[in-house]
Amino acid sequence: MARVYLEVSRNTPLLIQLFFIYFVMGPILGIDRFFAAVLALSLFEGAYVSEIIRSGIISIQRGQWEAAFSIGLNRWSTYRLIILPQALRRILPPLTNQAISLIKDSSLVSVIAIYDLTMQAQALISETFFTFELWFVVALMYLVITMILSCCVTLLENKMKRSNSN
Repeated sequence: MARVYLEVSRNTPLLIQLFFIYFVMGPILGIDRFFAAVLALSLFEGAYVSEIIRSGIISIQRGQWEAAFSIGLNRWSTYRLIILPQALRRILPPLTNQAISLIKDSSLVSVIAIYDLTMQAQALISETFFTFELWFVVALMYLVITMILSCCVTLLENKMKRSNSN
């Protein structure tokens, strides 16, 4: 089941998934447009995030696992104290990339009439006819949001490097 979920989510466009959840599953399950948007984005991005975390965990050398078990750590303690701290350093950059992708992908929810930044810009364009100016402002807003996220993660990575060297 997990493999089917991952393959379907990662190999179909988000827009198609959004349409499927809103127009097919929505009427059947009584899902409103906001919940449909959140569900579609969650399922789509969750598939990528789960693969990032899985690959980070399996990238840790087998010797780390063996060393943890040899000093008497149980499976939970091995994950918590040995594996996940090492994996976090490896998965932080791709997780950041995925978070930025989520922010940018969220603009697709405007196709089901959710007033996000893109939909608001379209409404303003229809009133003011300032097409270029408004799209430039929207792009700048997305850029500022994603740059702030990137800077925060860079600070976190630097803090992790400093704590690792001590």
